[in-house]
Amino acid sequence: MESIHIISQDLSLMRALERINQITDNNPLVLFAIDSNSAMRGTLTDGDVRRALIKGVGVDAPIAEVMHRDFNFLRRGVNDGVEDIHHQRELKMRLVPILDEDNHICEIINLERYITKLPIDAVLMAGGKGERLRPLTEKTPKPLIKVGDKCIIDYNIDRLLSYGLNHISVTVNYLGDQIEEHFQEERDGVKIVTVREPKYLGTIGSIKFVETFYNDTVLVMNSDLFTNIDFEDFFLHFCQHDADMSVAAVPYVVKVPYGVFNLKGREIKGVTEKPTISYYANAGIYLIKRKLFDLIPDDIFFNATDFMDKLIELGHKVIRYPISGYWLDIGQHDELARAREMVKHLK
Repeated sequence: MESIHIISQDLSLMRALERINQITDNNPLVLFAIDSNSAMRGTLTDGDVRRALIKGVGVDAPIAEVMHRDFNFLRRGVNDGVEDIHHQRELKMRLVPILDEDNHICEIINLERYITKLPIDAVLMAGGKGERLRPLTEKTPKPLIKVGDKCIIDYNIDRLLSYGLNHISVTVNYLGDQIEEHFQEERDGVKIVTVREPKYLGTIGSIKFVETFYNDTVLVMNSDLFTNIDFEDFFLHFCQHDADMSVAAVPYVVKVPYGVFNLKGREIKGVTEKPTISYYANAGIYLIKRKLFDLIPDDIFFNATDFMDKLIELGHKVIRYPISGYWLDIGQHDELARAREMVKHLK
């Protein structure tokens, strides 16, 4: 594995300083020292080097002489799950290596740059015409409409990337060539794959055209949402309840401005004055076990709500996950205006 953070323990402290000086912004100034067999043996920070020099250690001394041998790490396949990474973040760890059984570095997780590393794929649905946002969507697909200085879809892509996802697909149809062009370049080292649906197939039907999934759990969401949903908590909730499908939900409150009768047949048993009734509404964000996609019919218009109904009918476990942050479905002009106003205050 190549990384600027990996260095041979046999190199000098001067070489270590040179390497640390090459580390770019937003990356912790720490090196992982390895032996001749590429096994990790210790860590070294810029502070460690300074303290060693103050003590009189020469700049030509090997890194092995001053590195920390009792270092923090995760073991691949043993304690490298989402909860383990979450614990590392609680410990204020900044850069966490994942080692195999021979102490080779398999991966380095930057917890200053990423919140976690979720073992899920993501599919964003971006094929709709956005008719309620006309005339804005006559020549521009809704996902590419700007909210502040970014396109709507990029808020979702960037948030998924911050949770460590590296397998993201976007299904396109209406003005799809513009979205394909938009994702020509990699984002943060990740290639966003665009998938053409041959015709409008609803809010989940086009997922059948995603050629490859790399994980057993798939996040499916509308691309035109504006939300700060905690994807880590969403995933952990999904796992803890051993669900087949989890549906993110937003509270929807109805305030009745009148007194409402409590009835038993025709007989009035009481009156509730101006009641407030709370519901949970579908937020258009789902976690689904990949194997269940076989239940989605081919080449037929099929919405996510149809899929929910089918799973429930077949006895699969479909649960609700309440969103505690903000959520907007940018489907109309007033919602777009509200999102643009929110962005001003979020900066």
